[in-house]
Amino acid sequence: MTNTNDQYYITKILAGDAQAYTFLVNRYKDMVFTLAVRMLRNKEEAEEVAQDAFVKAYIKLDKFKGDAKFSTWLYKVVYNTSLDKLKKLKKNALVVPIENVTERNLHTIDNALEQMQDKERTAAIQECIALLPADESALLTLFYFDELSLKEIAKITATPVNNLKVKLFRSRKKLAAIIETRISPEIINIYG
Repeated sequence: MTNTNDQYYITKILAGDAQAYTFLVNRYKDMVFTLAVRMLRNKEEAEEVAQDAFVKAYIKLDKFKGDAKFSTWLYKVVYNTSLDKLKKLKKNALVVPIENVTERNLHTIDNALEQMQDKERTAAIQECIALLPADESALLTLFYFDELSLKEIAKITATPVNNLKVKLFRSRKKLAAIIETRISPEIINIYG
């Protein structure tokens, strides 16, 4: 998925060829839906947000400067659309005490998760991430599952990289606190 290929279609769309947008929708529909469903945790709401995000992206396509990949710019549109939807839904987030989570806890949990089989690990992390507030859930999803760089996530979330590092650290601590309560302490201790 090269930026040049996307740019070709973006140029056609901006020149008035609305049909060319179908290519971008087909290319990114899975990515858009996946991010929306991870943030909203509801298939129907995620489908609605995905549609809204594509409409917004189409309307604002002239704002795409090309200084980042189109996918990064689109992620930002989906991220913001999902947050707007969540605010409307006024979802209650789980409050987790993080005072007792240390660097060592984070390291131990990271080791334990790395040793689990991929499917098992993915399911365990997703289940725990789903318990976090939407913005933190999205941040960890972008970092762990979509494997985006801090720089890309900073663009998507419109957060300076230094602030993002702090948010990511706090979110990881919250996730660690949840994981400690959800994953058997015996399993975690093996990897300490």
